[in-house]
Amino acid sequence: MSRNAALKPVVVKIGGSTLGNNDTAFQDIAALQRQGTPVVVVHGGGKVISEWQARSGTQARFVRGLRVTDAAALDVVVAVLCGLVNKQLVMALHTAGVQALGMSGADAGLLQGRPLDPELGYVGEITRVDPRPLEELLVLGYVPVVAPVALHMNEGGPMGFLNVNADTAAGAIAEALSATCLLFLTDAQGVLDGSGRLLGRLRPAEAQELVRSGVATAGMVPKLEACLRVLSTARRAHILDGRAPHALLDAVSGKPSGTLVEKG
Repeated sequence: MSRNAALKPVVVKIGGSTLGNNDTAFQDIAALQRQGTPVVVVHGGGKVISEWQARSGTQARFVRGLRVTDAAALDVVVAVLCGLVNKQLVMALHTAGVQALGMSGADAGLLQGRPLDPELGYVGEITRVDPRPLEELLVLGYVPVVAPVALHMNEGGPMGFLNVNADTAAGAIAEALSATCLLFLTDAQGVLDGSGRLLGRLRPAEAQELVRSGVATAGMVPKLEACLRVLSTARRAHILDGRAPHALLDAVSGKPSGTLVEKG
């Protein structure tokens, strides 16, 4: 694989609630790798984090859809995302024949950030993405699998870790890598209008209006914002139903599926 090819990957965000229902995501990623298409995977894991918080006797709390992350919650977030969930995904991808390598956004300074809001604790916004670690792994033929934990940076260097929204991380990584496209595998059909009808295609202005008007809510907002962000370097982004057979392959090959967000 040439370095130029590796600089234009497909970035796939896998939601923690998407997989495990006879989906074909891992097989699709294996097929893309066999075809020579470089792939980067970014994953979430909120459901598992909440389960482990409950095991430790603490209750997950959310403000504006974001997990309030105090010091104790941050320990759980880092352990679950960078450890349990990341390595389970790496194992599943290897089982499907993918040469996967797990890492977090903190590794090699891939994702760097600052606290987003004091009310949220150690929840971060991304201030810098260093794409070089991913580029090197792609050149070597690996599929990087990234957990959305960032380094908390100040002028003196790293201060600790930050919990970053996985959708936001996927968009920032896709932009930094000049990805050919960004794909979200979800447990929904795609983006719906106010009456519950699937919107198969959105222009940037239409996606912005869905967010502004409040029609897009909860987890769909950061996905649309990430799609809009990546359109600065790519022509398209997709929000897909990851439960549909070969939804990922269909989207990469241009077959209609879910919601396509693209430039005019």
